[in-house]
Amino acid sequence: MAKKALLVGCNYKGTKAELKGCINDVKRMHRCLIERYGFDDDDITVLIDTDASYTQPTGVNIRKALAQLVGSARPGDFLFFHYSGHGTRLPAETGDEDDTGFDECIVPTDMNLITDDDFREFVDKVPHGCRITIVSDSCHSGGLIDKAKEQIGESTKQHESGGHSESSSSGGFSLSGFVQQSVQGALESRGIHIPDLGDHHRGHHHHQRHHDEEESHEVGLKAGEVCTSRIEILKQKTGKEDIVVGKIRPTLFDMFGEDSSPQVKKFMKVLLNKLQQGGGGGGGGGIMGFVGSLAQEFLKQKLDENDEEYVKPALNTQVGSAHDAYAGQNKKGLPDNGILISGCQTDQTSADANPSGGDAYGALSNAIQMILMSSNGSVSNHELVSKAREMLKKQGFNQRPGLYCSDDHVEAAFVC
Repeated sequence: MAKKALLVGCNYKGTKAELKGCINDVKRMHRCLIERYGFDDDDITVLIDTDASYTQPTGVNIRKALAQLVGSARPGDFLFFHYSGHGTRLPAETGDEDDTGFDECIVPTDMNLITDDDFREFVDKVPHGCRITIVSDSCHSGGLIDKAKEQIGESTKQHESGGHSESSSSGGFSLSGFVQQSVQGALESRGIHIPDLGDHHRGHHHHQRHHDEEESHEVGLKAGEVCTSRIEILKQKTGKEDIVVGKIRPTLFDMFGEDSSPQVKKFMKVLLNKLQQGGGGGGGGGIMGFVGSLAQEFLKQKLDENDEEYVKPALNTQVGSAHDAYAGQNKKGLPDNGILISGCQTDQTSADANPSGGDAYGALSNAIQMILMSSNGSVSNHELVSKAREMLKKQGFNQRPGLYCSDDHVEAAFVC
């Protein structure tokens, strides 16, 4: 029986999306795995962006490290993955009027996004008799493994029951809120500011999320939706000023090609098929038609500028249906060997706290360490998430952590 871990922290230093506590989260978890859970230091891989001597947490490097972690596993092994950094959601860019699909993602330092469907594929490859625990202290992490069974949380149950309450009060997915955020992102990326569209999680330094009378905290957010800061980083990396919401996936494909997310390549293949079938007009109306038209215009321009080698990574990608390309495959439940502990619900943000006179930290990461330190014995997944919810609420944070796993692992010990 082996215990192996991958720890990833992204502070994005020097960018408009800079965070303060993610590397601290990784260092604390590294120490915890060795001292509390008996991991060997040689079996823990660390990717951080503040020290050039470490492998950098780019999209390719994170995917490669995840593949190695899962590929080396044997029955009886315990695998652990911790991510602390930005999270986001990609809105539909297909131009299909009735499409409400979106991808939850983590945000590597080079912006080469890793989607919920990508994570699902990694979890599906974990061998029988081995289990992997994933802790994601990032925004929208409640949906980070596609079609996972929700044991604690509000990310999927309200949506499945047909509820339409606003996310600010219920925690469930709100189509109206999603469209508002997509519209605002599209307009703001073009330099047009529309005040108060219900966007309560924009900005990197948000001071009103948490304030304790005894200790002042500066709180940043592990950025939600396709907000302006994400687009600004893409502009900075590409040197292009015309990147808007409808061009996110095509821009990622243009930047990374074969190394881009499999989900991005699937999306591009669907766009290619639409163009070949004469669907270049963008399809439906409204915001979805707007962003769909932008994506197709971008691709047509690139096809005019490049030869067929440019689109080979997309053409060589298998796609079951158009729905697979922007909402994931319609799988039924998480396999027995995968556990997700999320920093928040799928429509929420996770806080990056900067206490005065202390080290910065992610709210969930800090709660986990405090709960483990106060416990003499084993802590179950259910107990950990339940106590983390209570603790964060008392501390004034709005985020609600979640637990996603099969019934067999609800009361299983955290990590191993």
